[in-house]
Amino acid sequence: MTPIITYLIIGVTCVVSYLAFNDSALRARLLFVPAQVKDRGESYRFLTHGFIHADFMHLLFNMWALYIFGPYAESAFLAMFGAAFGGAAYLLFYLAAIVASSYITYTRHADNYGYSALGASGAVAAVMWPFIFIQPWAWFIFPPLPAIILGPAYIAYSHYSDKRGTGNIGHNAHLWGAIFGLVAFVVLAASLAPFILQNFFRMLVQPSLPF
Repeated sequence: MTPIITYLIIGVTCVVSYLAFNDSALRARLLFVPAQVKDRGESYRFLTHGFIHADFMHLLFNMWALYIFGPYAESAFLAMFGAAFGGAAYLLFYLAAIVASSYITYTRHADNYGYSALGASGAVAAVMWPFIFIQPWAWFIFPPLPAIILGPAYIAYSHYSDKRGTGNIGHNAHLWGAIFGLVAFVVLAASLAPFILQNFFRMLVQPSLPF
């Protein structure tokens, strides 16, 4: 089945990001600026910043990852919610991940007008987990790890990098996006489609590695 919602998210994100590349005023309106959320009530920024990116490479990396992970996540939500509601549930999961990935950042920088953030990385980190549960032994060239190792390693690296506090990458958003994705997906799958978790554990004890 064609992953329509995934392609829709990629298309909208690419269009909005491109427009923001060429319109600094639009970019400023969509950025996640915690201080403006707090002082001006601009809560929409929790969501809109997930549709703009710093540059073309930032956009390309996130959308390529979503292109890989998204179809598996979308199929999982179709299995959980059925054809009528699966697409909408998957879209809601993605949008909720954008918001959830930014909440801790908001609490840290609510009084800092010098801080801003943008990008879909938090949501993409959440979408990574359905892929891991469906294809735990899928192998990645970079980093050279199977999916089941990549997920926990991503959380550990994001936590470590966030604690170091170096660079301009939003490791905190990556961390909480991944945590949200893991917890939300496991709860939903356990409640609505336990066979997803059963298949995951079955595959986990029967490794299929490319060597």
